[in-house]
Amino acid sequence: MRFVDYVQITVVAGHGGDGCVAFRREKFVPKGGPAGGNGGNGGSVIFKVDIQLHTLQDIRYHRIYKAKRGRHGEGSLRHGKNGEDIIVHVPAGTIVKDRISGEILADLQLDGEAIVVARGGWGGRGNAKFVSATHQAPREFEYGKDGQERDLELELKVLADVGLVGFPNAGKSTLLSRVSRAKPKIADYPFTTLTPNLGIVKSGEYTSFVMADIPGLIEGAHEGKGLGTQFLKHVERCSVLLFLVDANDEDPSESYRLLYEEINKFSPNLLKRKRLLAITKMDSIAGVPKMATFEPIDIFPISSVSGEGMEALMQVLAKIINE
Repeated sequence: MRFVDYVQITVVAGHGGDGCVAFRREKFVPKGGPAGGNGGNGGSVIFKVDIQLHTLQDIRYHRIYKAKRGRHGEGSLRHGKNGEDIIVHVPAGTIVKDRISGEILADLQLDGEAIVVARGGWGGRGNAKFVSATHQAPREFEYGKDGQERDLELELKVLADVGLVGFPNAGKSTLLSRVSRAKPKIADYPFTTLTPNLGIVKSGEYTSFVMADIPGLIEGAHEGKGLGTQFLKHVERCSVLLFLVDANDEDPSESYRLLYEEINKFSPNLLKRKRLLAITKMDSIAGVPKMATFEPIDIFPISSVSGEGMEALMQVLAKIINE
């Protein structure tokens, strides 16, 4: 399934049904009073989180969501039926924004969380509702109200406990495939990973955390180069950032500095989160490369192939997340 993280759609709630003007016409009931029923309420459009979904793919091909209108009221005090609501299932991490005003309507993150994005119109009152002591035969009624109509933008930002940050071919996908059941594409060319991949990492008998393998950065990503902000917006959802640098880089310390700068230029607040640094592919070199980082940071030499350092790194990540 193709990963889709941005769509534009239109939602139209149902109009309310009109109230009815009617009078009782029954045998043996002289001077029957007003008996016009109320119109039904229009259906609403509701977004609801389904954690089984991981993309906006289904919504992309259904650009207009229109709820049913309410039925009109009828005689004999028969009220119109309410229009049915439309429930649109979205993945956790979906941001709903009004395309005209730019207002953020919701940031949906919890399973089952729901929001009404377009409310149905109220049904109009029938003439039976206008009876009073001095007005015994009213002919007044109300038209149903229009339902809301909105142009929306939906943006998905993946939710994960740990986000893997690194240049292309730094070993992010290999790491994720080693510690979880995720099966990301792995190859020896840049930008093998084009969409975020999520994996569940077991950290004990009853506990686990979610790790995200997100497309690789290049210098200038904060300006949109490479996969640019398509990558960086997903990092915003991660609780812990695990930076990965290749042990075979000419200067792994410089690689880390470049990654740090790209994150900082995109959003300095991201660097306030807990960060760890892993030196990958240790099985391909002899010894540990010297790291002269510009800031104190915990460093973990690892190999996803041989398993070197992997258990210690996962334990530390689990401890940080549990805390």
